Parts: sequence; C-alpha cells; structure tokens
Amino acid sequence: MSANPDKASLDKMKANTARLSVISNTVLVLMKFVIGFASGSVSIISEAIHSSMDLIAAVIAFFSVRKSAEPPDAAHSFGHGKFEDISGLIEALLIFAAAILIIWESTRKLMGEGSEAVTPDMLILGIAVMGISALMNLYVSNRLMKVAKATESIALESDAWHLRTDVYTSAGVMLGLVLIKLTGIAILDPIFALGVAVIIMKAAYDLTCRSVSDLIDHSLPDEDNRRIVEIICDHASIYAGFHDLKTRRSGPEVFIEFHLVMPGEISVLQSHDLADHLEADLMLEYPRANITIHIEPCSEGKCNRCGSFCTFSKKKDSVS
Repeated sequence: MSANPDKASLDKMKANTARLSVISNTVLVLMKFVIGFASGSVSIISEAIHSSMDLIAAVIAFFSVRKSAEPPDAAHSFGHGKFEDISGLIEALLIFAAAILIIWESTRKLMGEGSEAVTPDMLILGIAVMGISALMNLYVSNRLMKVAKATESIALESDAWHLRTDVYTSAGVMLGLVLIKLTGIAILDPIFALGVAVIIMKAAYDLTCRSVSDLIDHSLPDEDNRRIVEIICDHASIYAGFHDLKTRRSGPEVFIEFHLVMPGEISVLQSHDLADHLEADLMLEYPRANITIHIEPCSEGKCNRCGSFCTFSKKKDSVS
C-alpha cells in the first residue's frame, strides 16, 4: 500500500462530506428557528441555537479539511494538518457558547421571563421538526464518522460528534414536547432544554481535550504506540536495537520517530534498506504516517539503551 492511497480521492470525499454537513445544518437551523419562535418553545429555540453552532462548526470543518489537504510548502514544511486540530478546538468553544445561551434562556423561562408558554396547536409541528432533525442528523453524522475514520480526519470526527449530540438532544426535546402535549405541564420545556445544555457541555469538554492533545503534540494512544513497537520488533533479528520512540498527530497526519541501532558490520546500504522496509510495514497500518528513522551504530554491548531489544546483549547472555 502506498503512503497516501488515492489521496486526491480521499481529500475530495472529505470535502464533499463536509459540504453535506453544511447543507443539512442550514436546513435544520431555519426549520428550528421558524417553528421555535412560532410555537414559543424555548427548548426548540435552544435546539436552533445548538444547530446554529453546529452550522458554524460545519463551515469551519469544511474549510479546515480543504486546507489540511494542501501539500507542505516553504512556510509549513510539516504540512497543514494542525488546521484540523484548530478547527476541533474552535468547534468545542462554540458548543460551550451554545450551552451557556441555552442555560440563560431556560433559566429565564423557569423564572417566568422570556418567551410565552408553548402554543398547544404548534406542539405537533414542533414534535415533527425534532423528529426530522434527529433522523437527518443521524444519517449525516454516520456518514461523517465513516469518512472521518477512513481519512483520519479529526475535523470531520468532531463534526460527526456534534451531530450525534444533536441527535440525542433533538430526541430529548421531542420527548419533552410529547410529555407537554400529554400532561399540559409547560415547565417541562425549559427543564428539557437544561438537559440539552448539560449533554452538549460534556461533548464540548471531550472535544476540547482531544483537540488540545493534538495541538500540544501529545503522544499517540498507548495501543498505537504498542502496535508500532510490535511492527518494529518483527525485524528484531536484523538490527541491534531501537530507542527514543516518539509519536504525535497533526490532524490526519501521524508522525513517528525513533533511533535504530545497527550492528557495526552492516553496510550503509543494508541499513538504508532495512529502514525503508520498516517504513513500508509501518505505513501499511498508518498510511498517513511521516516516519523518521535515525540510524546509529551499535557499541557492541557497551551501552544499556536498547535493553531487551538488543540482539547483541541476548547473544552475549546466551554465551555466558
């Protein structure tokens, strides 16, 4: 498998999927605001605010995936992957802002201020809009998540989580409206809106943690690091050892660096061939990886950096 299989096709898929999110969010925002103000439902208006933030986030994601697809240039020699991480952080801040607005409106409604009680004859229409919203966002979020996994795009994954949150909140608001219709207890409307705020604040917190982790060059997850070590160790009979493994992520790009210790009698050509082979094996599992391998000679047992990976040490121990 090549380093970037069908990269142009994957980048086009990312852009098209991000565009789909923009279109669907635009339609839902307009529907929710119209029905929310017509019905007087603060929970529907809260959902419209939430979807507005989703729309802004979708627009940011659309431009970030297009920017991250650009090849490295003189000013960005490591590529443009960080644009997707910045996009994820901005999206998280927007969700926090949406939650604060929802809490404000819901609190005013609980205190008897703000919008009037939900208009009974508009409840059915509001319930229908929430149902349509949940179904549309379920479809789009699944599409976004599938493409995000295929292209390792944090911007699309963030957008997908946004819309999945919107699925849950739309369903919750719909349930609240159904209960109001059945019981006539209008106070359920702002209570369910507060529930929406709590859910999306949790989503914003998780998204912030993931985005900041990549922006500060946090190592890959432990399971990825273990898998990288396993791949390197598959060739342990050829090299003397390795150390100083470093990993990080930049948007869809993965960076892997380590020192490979070679026996002194191995030629430069043989060392280079092994490094190429290791890169090829690693990129089978991490196709968007940028791999740097520093070759250094073995000091024939005089160092202790390689530990259990050092084949020279193992030979020495077996002789003794």
